[in-house]
Amino acid sequence: MTSPQTIADLGKQLTANVGRVIVGKQAMTELLLVAMLCEGHVLLEDVPGTGKTTMARSLARSLDADFTRIQFTPDLLPSDVTGLTFYNQKTSDFEFRPGPIFGQIVLADEINRATPRTQSALLEAMQERTVTLDGVTHRLPRPFLVLATQNPVELEGTFPLPEAQLDRFLLKLSIGYPSANEEVFMLDRFDRADPLSDLQPVLSAAALVALQAQVPLVTVDEVVRHYLVAIVRATREDPAIALGASPRGSLALHRTAQARAALQGRDFVLPDDVKALAPAVLGHRLMLNSEARLRGRTANTIVKAILDRVPVPVEG
Repeated sequence: MTSPQTIADLGKQLTANVGRVIVGKQAMTELLLVAMLCEGHVLLEDVPGTGKTTMARSLARSLDADFTRIQFTPDLLPSDVTGLTFYNQKTSDFEFRPGPIFGQIVLADEINRATPRTQSALLEAMQERTVTLDGVTHRLPRPFLVLATQNPVELEGTFPLPEAQLDRFLLKLSIGYPSANEEVFMLDRFDRADPLSDLQPVLSAAALVALQAQVPLVTVDEVVRHYLVAIVRATREDPAIALGASPRGSLALHRTAQARAALQGRDFVLPDDVKALAPAVLGHRLMLNSEARLRGRTANTIVKAILDRVPVPVEG
């Protein structure tokens, strides 16, 4: 069994390695590591040029994992994602040609530009980690992580992700702009060469799979579980929310809290782990009512308000 401190040390190595390319986004990298330890998927919503693709490539290189990129467009077909079965005239037999979804870290770039039919091609892969074509089920490699991106500003020619699709993402994150000092440092770092080209792996994909098996062993006290469930249930009762988080949201918050505790070298979960992850885990699973949207409220601000009013369990 791998100790939590070992997981924490490896997490710091991965974060530092990605930090050789991505400037000033340590907290974001740690959240991505949480998703990877939970075998979850991440939706990155931000404007172009903030480093979403570079972040995905840096993670793949740090893990020595297969990286594939799918550029989603309105004319993209489901078979362009999953692959297809074709007739080989030389062998006189049908053969399966895997699509780009058969990578270990898959970047689904501008996912909301594809039609709902193509978007739905990801559902089975993200949930079951399999692809079924012509009655044959093909297993995806491990680890398997989908990093999907979408532009929150440009809405023309896009197809909003349905609730069922959003619920498949473990976390929804926004990278954001760097600070002025970070941007100056970034210009200096990329002045002569691209640091991504020299990035070396610090952890194998097989080692990551072994670490993933340790996350469920992190202890979650009964009191912390009741606190977690109280937060999720509060999203279903808030008057500003038309549709609250599902039980899948409870499971996601539970597992990510375990992963965060392990990355901090603990074999037990604290209420602070739950509070830190709740906005990223629950925000995209909520549907606000029309009045809340007209007032300019966001899901994340409502989640933070819920965290403020749900009593935090204290020792003794």
